[in-house]
Amino acid sequence: MSALAERLSSRNAAVLLARNTVVSCLVFAVGLALLWALVEFGGMNKLVAAALGFLASNSIHYAFGRAWIYRGTERGLASGYGYFLINAGIGLVITIALFAAFLRWTSMHYLVARIVVSVFAGLTMFLLNAMLNFKRL
Repeated sequence: MSALAERLSSRNAAVLLARNTVVSCLVFAVGLALLWALVEFGGMNKLVAAALGFLASNSIHYAFGRAWIYRGTERGLASGYGYFLINAGIGLVITIALFAAFLRWTSMHYLVARIVVSVFAGLTMFLLNAMLNFKRL
């Protein structure tokens, strides 16, 4: 088994992913509620509202990530947040591209589409943060 495969299939990876999943679900609910409120009450464009909800929830995620998910990281606070935002930007591109594709080519409700898209973007960001930013995996 390769070194990368061993790292990804380790107990440490499972613990980090479990913690990340808990935090992700909580902050995703915040982002989804914000998306819904901006669209339904604010009349905002769905793609713009999805981007704003995504960015707000990711900033909250960083605070929990440093304190609990990736505790023990040696990455500095400011530089860690910078890398986290870069990874969030990658996640945002994945999110908006897939969200737009689902809205255009399926009859899926926009909230369901956002939930499905979150799985792909979330796993990508988890791997980037665990391996490159916080270096805990």
